[in-house]
Amino acid sequence: MKILLVRLREIGDVVFTTPSIRALRQRFPDAHLSYIVEPVAAPIVAHNPHLNAVIVAPRRGLVADLALGRRLRREKYDVAIDFHGGPRASLLAWLSGARERIGYDVPGRAWMYTRRVRRPRELRPRHSVENQWDLLAALGIAPPDRSRSAVEMAVDDDAAFAVARRLAEAGVDRSHDIVVVHVSAGNPFRRWPLEHFATLAAALAAGGSTRRVVLTSGPSDRDAAAAVVADARQRLKPDERGRIVACGDFTLAELRALMDRAALFIGGDSGPLHVASTSRAPILGLYGPTLPARSAPWRDPSIRAEAVEVLGLPCRPCDQRVCAPGDFRCLTTIAPEQVAAAAEGLLKRA
Repeated sequence: MKILLVRLREIGDVVFTTPSIRALRQRFPDAHLSYIVEPVAAPIVAHNPHLNAVIVAPRRGLVADLALGRRLRREKYDVAIDFHGGPRASLLAWLSGARERIGYDVPGRAWMYTRRVRRPRELRPRHSVENQWDLLAALGIAPPDRSRSAVEMAVDDDAAFAVARRLAEAGVDRSHDIVVVHVSAGNPFRRWPLEHFATLAAALAAGGSTRRVVLTSGPSDRDAAAAVVADARQRLKPDERGRIVACGDFTLAELRALMDRAALFIGGDSGPLHVASTSRAPILGLYGPTLPARSAPWRDPSIRAEAVEVLGLPCRPCDQRVCAPGDFRCLTTIAPEQVAAAAEGLLKRA
C-alpha cells in the first residue's frame, strides 16, 4: 500500500501530525508513506523514522503544483490524507489521483475527497492532534493517547554537534542549567512585549549562579532578541550579566537539539514551543489568543508542561485577524513576575 500525507504551512501544525504518522506506520507496517510539506516546516519530518519519503513543495504557483500533481499521479498512491484542508493541499490531494482521498468536509472543496470528515468551523477547546486524528478513523485506527502517541522530531546529529560547539564557545557546559527563552511569535497577536521578556530573563538569570538563559528568535526577530539580551543584562549586577547568553540564530534542527540540553523552555504558542514539545524538556507556554486545550504540548503527561494565560476574557480565543479591544490584553496583561514564578516552580520540580 502507498499512502500520501499532505500537511502544508505552519511548523506547529506539522508537529501535530507526527502522532498520526506513527499510528499509520503501526497500522500499516509495510506501507510506503510519503509526506508533502512546505520548506519552512520540512525539518520537522526530514528524519522521521516512520516515513519513506518527504516531498518538499515550495510555493511556486499553479504551474508548479500541476507538475507536482503529475509526479504524484505517477506514484499511484492508494490513499491520500489531507491534514490541512486549504486550497493548495486539497488540490494536491486531488491531483495525486489516489483511489481513496480523505479530507475535511470543507465548503467548495469537499468534492476533491472520496471520504469526508466533518470539521466544525468554530474555535473548539479540542486539541489539534485530535482534530487531525479524526481523519484516521476511516482507516480503523483507534483514538490517540498522549502517553503512547506523543509528537516527535528526530534529532539531527550534525545539528547536535553544532549546538554543542556554539554553547561551548559561549561558555556554557554540562554543569549549567539552561533556560531557553524564545522571544519570537508567528504574528503580533501572539507576541509578548519585549520588555516583559527582558524582565523575565533578568529574573531567571539572577536566580542562580549555574543558570544560563539562552535567548532565541526567528531570523526576522534577530534585532529584537539582541535588544532583549542588552536590556536584560543592564538589569543585572556586573558579575551576573554573563548568565544571559546570545548564541545567534538556531535552525529548527538546532533548536530541537538544544532542547535536549535545556532545563526549561519558555515561549509563546508558536512553532518553537511545539518543537520543544518533541523533547523531554519542561515547557512553560504563554497563551494569548489561543487556548492550551487546542495547542498545549501533546506528549506523555508525566513530562512537565504548564500554561500561563489570562482567564475570563470574552474576546478569547479569537481568529487573530483583529484585536477587538485593541490592546492585545490577552498577552500584555501577563506579568513577567507571574511567568518567573511559574518558571521557578518548574525548575525546582525538575
